[in-house]
Amino acid sequence: MPDFADTRVSLAGQGSLIGVALTASASGACVALVAGIQVTVRVPVGLTIAAQQSMLILRRGSTYWAISVLTAAPVIPPTVPPPADTPPASDPAPAPKPVTTTGTLVCPAVTTSTWRDGHWRTDLGSSTSADTYQGRYSGSGYGRMSGFAFYGSKPRSIAGATVTKATVKLRRLTSGDYGKRSPTLRLVSQSTRPGSFPTLNETASGPALGVQGHVSPSETSFTLPTSWGQAMVDGSRGGLCMTVSSDDPYMRLAGRSSWSAAWTLTLYWRRSS
Repeated sequence: MPDFADTRVSLAGQGSLIGVALTASASGACVALVAGIQVTVRVPVGLTIAAQQSMLILRRGSTYWAISVLTAAPVIPPTVPPPADTPPASDPAPAPKPVTTTGTLVCPAVTTSTWRDGHWRTDLGSSTSADTYQGRYSGSGYGRMSGFAFYGSKPRSIAGATVTKATVKLRRLTSGDYGKRSPTLRLVSQSTRPGSFPTLNETASGPALGVQGHVSPSETSFTLPTSWGQAMVDGSRGGLCMTVSSDDPYMRLAGRSSWSAAWTLTLYWRRSS
């Protein structure tokens, strides 16, 4: 009958080996089972081995050295892909869309007046709601006239808004001939009537109007340059004027006393936030 020596396997020349400690390390050694063979394994200082731990063993000659304790393979959880409708975490959220507000601001004239010969005319009734004249009546010994409308602070109540359209209501009354004539419009710096002649700026040709009751049209809602309305809102301009550098065309447009809607300014605006 064969003895235990018949079952031994030579471990010479196998390089690194794996063994299971049968005893805990003590006094720099432990007993381990390597390929079915029970051997004594030297344990370096600083390495502690418990019974039943697997270890990596290096053989040098007839001496076995434990070089490390083997741990179980790490468990790596599977990567779960994000749902199809979930954007990548690195994608920033889109910026919110700007909110655009639109509106209409109606600005009645606070004053309508006519200037002639170095002062505001007072012979037309109230000098702050008088009809507005342009030019000079043929044969008149008086000087040329200029009519004004001032709008106070109301246009500036929407400061910061962008003006998209500006209109003014005009009505021509009897004076001069009946044919269609166009006032020359000017943008005025002042928003209230000054004691002296106002400061005139930009110019534009007004609508061709006939005299009320004789030639149509005599009344209109005339579209001003958009930049004029913007200047009113921004505060750099405050009024409108009808004036010419010659006597003609001589014409009269209604002031507040003749027509409550006279020279009413309407501003169409938008604002984004």
